[in-house]
Amino acid sequence: MELEEFDYHLPPELIAQVPAARRDAARLMTLERSTGKIGETVFSEVARLFRPGDLLVVNDTRVIPARLLGRKESGGRVEVFLVRRLPGDGERWHCLIRASKSPGPGTVLLLADGMTARVESRTGDDCWQVAFSPGGDFATWLERHGSMPLPPYIRRVAEEHDRERYQTVFATTKGAVAAPTAGLHMTPELLAALVAGGVEVAPITLHVGLGTFMPVRVEKLDDHRMHREEYFIPAGTAEAVARRKRDGGRVVALGTTTTRALEQAAADDGTVIAGAGEADIFIRPGYTFKVVDALITNFHLPKSTLLMLVSAFAGRDLLLESYAEAVRRKFRFFSYGDAMMIW
Repeated sequence: MELEEFDYHLPPELIAQVPAARRDAARLMTLERSTGKIGETVFSEVARLFRPGDLLVVNDTRVIPARLLGRKESGGRVEVFLVRRLPGDGERWHCLIRASKSPGPGTVLLLADGMTARVESRTGDDCWQVAFSPGGDFATWLERHGSMPLPPYIRRVAEEHDRERYQTVFATTKGAVAAPTAGLHMTPELLAALVAGGVEVAPITLHVGLGTFMPVRVEKLDDHRMHREEYFIPAGTAEAVARRKRDGGRVVALGTTTTRALEQAAADDGTVIAGAGEADIFIRPGYTFKVVDALITNFHLPKSTLLMLVSAFAGRDLLLESYAEAVRRKFRFFSYGDAMMIW
């Protein structure tokens, strides 16, 4: 397939810059694959779309305040974006660095409260290996001095309220540099209502990386290579999926990140293998889903791998028809925007 097959027109004013007044106040488009019917409700009514015996799988990753501001020891402002912590002792990270002049190995960056960062090597385009010192209680320092890594299409500086609203209510496992945004609409009350209605809720962890925002740079999708993201499937979640497959209930994935983890860990019979791994699965039209029966997701960027994943689930033509309808109805798009449920 060609990249151009996943383009659509989106007026810039429909890109949400701030979250809805309440998490569950977002609009919710509904899409039935068997009939092609497009409907609309509000997210606070999502429990009505579930059935007793369904399993809702959520991503419990927690976004770290990955954006740091400072200056070079030699002068000049610099911005450091944490991408992934390296294994081993000390605080050594893969980072993106923005500065007027690219830093070379040995460059020292001065950050808040006496923290320094020494550039060790370049690891790719705009990406460096960086050692932070002193790294003693780095997590506490980061919470105090880092800012939330809002996506590039949100054209404002992160504010204090983003620390709460750019996290899901079930975010417990630190490691993501972007939120699993479909989960931003869930509330404790909605989760309780689902459980009261006979729905089981189970977690996975997939640490969302910067690759979720990286554009596809090839015209033929067969030439694209996906980024890798760490994931973990608890044994209890794998067992819950196996029960649904045995008993005939639906597995409902809350978001594309949850979907990638489940499908990466899928066995041929639709069960999933518990444990840790790296997800690099490229789901696009032609893919046969082994685990996921229904999907809750936000609206995604044109030509993105996330749009391709949802196209694989809903069918490209039907999905693009629903996106055109969302534009016509002035739904809000992307991370802080509205949602859709597909089954």
